[in-house]
Amino acid sequence: MRANAISFANPTPKIYNILPPPVEEMDDVLAFIYTGPSKPTKSDFERIPLLVRHKKVAAALEWLKLNHQDYFDLEISYENLKAYPEDVPPVVIDYKESVSNKNPESTAVNDMEDEIGTENGPCPFVVHGLTGEEYSTKSLKALKAIALKHLTDNNKILAVGHEKNPQSIYNNPQLFPQMMPWLFPYGLGGIGNKLQKNHISDLAHKRHLLMYYDK
Repeated sequence: MRANAISFANPTPKIYNILPPPVEEMDDVLAFIYTGPSKPTKSDFERIPLLVRHKKVAAALEWLKLNHQDYFDLEISYENLKAYPEDVPPVVIDYKESVSNKNPESTAVNDMEDEIGTENGPCPFVVHGLTGEEYSTKSLKALKAIALKHLTDNNKILAVGHEKNPQSIYNNPQLFPQMMPWLFPYGLGGIGNKLQKNHISDLAHKRHLLMYYDK
C-alpha cells in the first residue's frame, strides 16, 4: 500500500517574542480537568506533570536561546517566570466529581465491583474511545454512514483548522525541523539544507532520521 500525505501549517494567532508568557494568558491555551471522588489536594498536584519548576524552565529557555536558531532573538522574562506558582498548576482547575470509574449504562447486572481495577499485581490498561478493530471490517460506505449518524445526532466533534495552502516538500529545509522538533533539537539538519557538506539523497536522509529516532 502506498499513499501520499500533505502538510498544512496550523494557524498561529500569536507568536511570543518573550517567554514564558504571562501566567494569566495560560488559560487561553491550556485547561486542567480533574476527575475523582474529591477535589485535588496539594499532594495530588505533586504527582501529576502540571507543575512549573522555575529552574528547569529557565534552563530550557536559556539552552534554546543559545543553541536553537529559531530562538536566537528570544527574550527570557524571569519576572514572568517568578509569577508562576510551583505548588499548583498555573491554569484554572476544573473539578468534576466522580465516585466510580465505571459507566453505569454499560455495567453488567452481575457486576458487583465498586470500581474497575486491582489492588495487587499488574494494573490493567484500558483504552476509552474508538479502536481500529471496530472499523477494520467496515466498508467505506459504512464508515461514511457512521460518521454521518454521529453528526446528525449532534455528538461532539473536534475540528482542527489549518492554513489555506499546503507546505511544499521541495526547497523547504525547515519543514521537518518544525514538524518534529525532537529530531532537530538545534533547528538544523532539515532535508535539503545548504549546510550539508556531502550530498545525501532525500530517501537516505529520511531513513537516517527514522533510525535515529528508533534509538
